[in-house]
Amino acid sequence: MAVTVADEDAGAVRRQARARLVAAVGRNAVWSLAGLNERLFARLFDGLVYAQIWEDPVVDMAAMALGPGHRVVTIASGGCNALSYLTADPARIEAVDLNSAHVAYNRLKIAALSALPDHAAFFRFFGEGRSADNIETYERHLRPRLDTASRAYWDGRGLSGRRRIAMFARDPYRHGVLGRFIGAGHLLARLYGIDLPGLLKAGSLAEQRAYFEAHIAPLFERRAVRGLVALKSTLFGLGIPPQQYVALAGPGGMAETLKARLRRLACDFPLSENYFTWQAFGRAYAPGGPLPPYLEADRYAALKARADRVTIVNASVTDLLTGKPDASVDRFVLLDAQDWMNDVQLGALWAEITRTAAPGARAVFRTAGEASPLPGQVAESLLGRWRYCAEISRELHRRDRSAIYGGFHLYALKD
Repeated sequence: MAVTVADEDAGAVRRQARARLVAAVGRNAVWSLAGLNERLFARLFDGLVYAQIWEDPVVDMAAMALGPGHRVVTIASGGCNALSYLTADPARIEAVDLNSAHVAYNRLKIAALSALPDHAAFFRFFGEGRSADNIETYERHLRPRLDTASRAYWDGRGLSGRRRIAMFARDPYRHGVLGRFIGAGHLLARLYGIDLPGLLKAGSLAEQRAYFEAHIAPLFERRAVRGLVALKSTLFGLGIPPQQYVALAGPGGMAETLKARLRRLACDFPLSENYFTWQAFGRAYAPGGPLPPYLEADRYAALKARADRVTIVNASVTDLLTGKPDASVDRFVLLDAQDWMNDVQLGALWAEITRTAAPGARAVFRTAGEASPLPGQVAESLLGRWRYCAEISRELHRRDRSAIYGGFHLYALKD
């Protein structure tokens, strides 16, 4: 397995990662309300947040025109997209994350790709995650391949007292901050007599839309629900930091925004094509249904052969790029991280992106709101080197099955 951080004291690794995360989200005085919200978010984000990443890798790869020979730098998150990019046969993928739990999660996936004998074992671990055999698999095949910090994370115990690795016998998609948030949403819906999984019985898009409007949309008219989602801290479970909340809420308020985004997720894509819908409403992948590319059986052999092309680094994108040569990266994937950033951070990031961008480079990212945050915040001397592909961005946003973002954005380096 490719690991860029030497084996070292696991506690020191976690402390350093926590400090970097606080620095990334902290904009206000510690004892101000805004500052307290930021540090609460940082504390929640210190553990596993995303067992599944919520950006569509198929859309990413189309935007990047990803292919053989490309060198990719991406934010790791849950790792689904970084591994899915391997299906396009790039030369190298460097995945970074400020969250040390995400780093451990990604390194576990790479170890599994390298060590497990077949797709069935890999899918039982990461696609289903509900077998006690997975714990034995970890002990025999995966644990010996992990670096010290990642091994300490999975051997360690969470608030429940169980070892963290036990979540792969108890469904990983019900764990992590997002998994628990989705579970809380299901519980809240049941209290109002709403069966969210009922949507998955629909036989057509028309039936999906009818079920949503009749059973799910009214939930957002409840006074208690509207009051709950009006609290910034409520949506920390979606991985939304305080500074992203304002862009996401929009003029109609957060309840209307969430209803519109959930309607798109539930109604705009057939159930047979959208694994994000199954995760949101069924809390699992559909048996025999759609999957992220890295979990598809016919991709497994190629991914296994390419596993050593992926490196997982506990760092920010800016910090990683600072140590790279000029013109050494072909594709950049920033997820929604720029929604977190102030002008200084954005300027530093795009200075490094522009310096390290190879001829023909492309950068993709998503935003909570509709507009790109770069104009007016990144110096024209940098942004002027890039072409914003507005029409392609709008079309790919329409095709993005995760459906939760306000905008998808593609920038291409000018000739």
